[in-house]
Amino acid sequence: MKKIRLKKKVIVLGIVFLIFVFLIIGLYGYSLKSISKESEVVSFQVQNGASKVSIVEDLKKAGLIRSKTSLLIYLFLNSNINLQAGKYELNRNMSAVEILKKIGSGHAKTESVKFTFVEGKNMTHFIQLIEDNFSYTEAEIKEVLSSKEFIQELINKYDFLTDEVLNVNIYYALEGYLFPDTYEMSPKASIKEIIIKMLDNTKVKLESLDLNSMDYTIHEILAMASIVELEAVSESDRERVAQVIFKRLEMGKGLGMDVTTYYAVKKSLGETLTMNDLRTVNPYNTSESNASMSGKIPVGPICNPSLMSIKAVLNPSDTNYVYFYANIRTHEVFFANTYEEFIAIQREVG
Repeated sequence: MKKIRLKKKVIVLGIVFLIFVFLIIGLYGYSLKSISKESEVVSFQVQNGASKVSIVEDLKKAGLIRSKTSLLIYLFLNSNINLQAGKYELNRNMSAVEILKKIGSGHAKTESVKFTFVEGKNMTHFIQLIEDNFSYTEAEIKEVLSSKEFIQELINKYDFLTDEVLNVNIYYALEGYLFPDTYEMSPKASIKEIIIKMLDNTKVKLESLDLNSMDYTIHEILAMASIVELEAVSESDRERVAQVIFKRLEMGKGLGMDVTTYYAVKKSLGETLTMNDLRTVNPYNTSESNASMSGKIPVGPICNPSLMSIKAVLNPSDTNYVYFYANIRTHEVFFANTYEEFIAIQREVG
């Protein structure tokens, strides 16, 4: 009788033990499940040299796991898991095991810097843009931009860059050649790498055009396109401005376009040009007061033009205008065949 009772107790204790074991296993499994079924991305940083214990503690603080103890047990049982430093995009709907797998894979989020170089902006803006988005000073950026050795390397690398950019009168050799676009790069990218990335884009864009259809070099085409960019907004107006440029070159007249004077005297478009500015003898200044530039294109681009402006130069309108007047406030452009018409437009528009 006693043996039967003892046997029953052993069986009961065994059942209780098994229930306890299954309960522990169940709780352990549950504690490794995701915090939530809903998707919620969380940025998580694993510092260099951080221990597994500290990483697990940080995961708990970030609300990404249910139990520190369970995860540490899992790591103890799977000692081959190597957690790697980096910044990770984790999700609250990921299980603890999935989180460890991602951190162990080393597939950290790649940090990048995204910046937009707007069409119509010149190298002064480019310098400020790089200074604002990367850890380089204005002096460091200018040093690279003025490096004759670097510019020569680029000339050797890109067909569209020629010795024309080495003209001593040019302010920045790469003015007009950095294609306006949105770029994404590593925050550790060098200044040269940034420039090469942009020039690679320029190469792709220029390859889509027939640049040999005119008796002008690519450098001259970009110089004219840079004027078009600053003088007109709509496609049709840009084509008519381009036509005026060719007409005045054909007539041997100065282009007479104030945007070139602004660049020549290093003033922003919002400032006022003086008579001295207009009379400045400078290979950028196409003012008719600068007789040395009659019938000539500026020595180089005055900004970085868009594809639309380059296309306008390659396909000018079939008109015969000699003058135009751009309303800065409304972005309207008025065209004239005679000087008298031009003056009348100026008086009317103001």
